[in-house]
Amino acid sequence: MMLQDIWFFLWGLLWAVYFITDGFDLGIGVLLPFLGKDEDQKRTMQAAMGPLWDGNEVWLLTAGGVTFAAFPMVYAVMFSSLYSALMLILFALILRGVSLEFRSKLESPGWRRLWDTCLFLGSLLPAILFGAAFANIFRGIPFDQNGVYQGNLFTLLNPYGLLGGILFLLLFLVHGTAWLAIKSSGEFQEKAYTAGKKLWPFLLIAAVLFLGATYFSTTLYQNYFKNPVLFLVILITVLALLGTRIFLGSQSPWKAWFSSALTIIGATFFGVIGLYPKMFPSSLNPANNLTAHNASSSPLTLKIMLIVALIFVPIVLIYQIWTYVLFKGKITEEDLTYEDTY
Repeated sequence: MMLQDIWFFLWGLLWAVYFITDGFDLGIGVLLPFLGKDEDQKRTMQAAMGPLWDGNEVWLLTAGGVTFAAFPMVYAVMFSSLYSALMLILFALILRGVSLEFRSKLESPGWRRLWDTCLFLGSLLPAILFGAAFANIFRGIPFDQNGVYQGNLFTLLNPYGLLGGILFLLLFLVHGTAWLAIKSSGEFQEKAYTAGKKLWPFLLIAAVLFLGATYFSTTLYQNYFKNPVLFLVILITVLALLGTRIFLGSQSPWKAWFSSALTIIGATFFGVIGLYPKMFPSSLNPANNLTAHNASSSPLTLKIMLIVALIFVPIVLIYQIWTYVLFKGKITEEDLTYEDTY
C-alpha cells in the first residue's frame, strides 16, 4: 500500500474519531431544551460533557491539520468550496464553548436561558452541517478545473445533503443519550434511556433512506460491487446500530455507547471506502477529481508525517483515555454544588 493510501484511510479514521468523541456532546447540547426541564437537570447535562468537550475537539483540529499537510490541494479546494458551511460550523463551535464557560457566571434565569439557547444552536448547526458537507462530498462538489466552486451555501442544501445532515444529527442524538445514561442515575437516567429508545427508530429510518439515496445520488457503491467483501462494513454497521437499541433497552449504557460509536465509525467508513481513491470529487467533470494520489504532498513529507504520527498520536490517545477514566463517575448532587460546575 502506498503512503498516499495509508494517509487517506488515516484521514478517514481521524474524522471518525472526531465524530465519536464530539458527537455525544453535540447530541447532548441539542437535547438540552427537551431533557433539561429544571436547573439541576440542565447542569447535569452540561456537567456530563463539561470536562471533555474541548479535548474532544482536538480530533477536529487533527483531521483538519492532516488534510492540510498530507493533501494540500484537497485542503485548498475543500475549504474554499465549503467556506460558508465551515465558517458557520466554526462560529457555532465558538458559541458553544462560550456558552459552557459563561452560563454559570450569573445567577439570572434570563442570562442562563440565553446561553442555553446558544449551546443548543451551537450544537445543532455543526451536527447538521457536518452531515450535509460529507454527503455533498460523497455526491460530488461543483468545482471546475481550476478548483473554483460553482455554487453557494444553498447548493449544498440539496435533498441528499439535507438527508446526510439529518442522519448525522440523529446519530449524535442517540450517541448523546447513551452518554447521559452513563453519567446519570435514577429518574434522569431513565429519561435518557427513554429518549434514546424514542429517537432510535428515526435514526434507523434515516440510515435506510440514506443508504438507498446513496445508490441513486453517488457512485460510492462502485467500490462495493467491485469488491463485495466490503459489504461487511455495511453489515457490521447495521449490527452495531441494532446493538445500540438492544443495549439501551437492557439499560447497559457503556455497551450502548460503544455500539453507537461503532455505528459512527461504520457510517464514516462507508463513505470513505466508497470514495477511495477520490477525496474530493467534482460533480462537473470527473477529470477535475482530487484523489489521494493527485492531491497529496511529496512522499518524503508523508513519510515524515507518518513517523511523527506514530510517536504522538498514541500519546494523545493515552492522555484522552486517562481523562475519560478520571471523569468516568456519575454526576452527583455534590458535584452540582461546586460553583465552577456548568
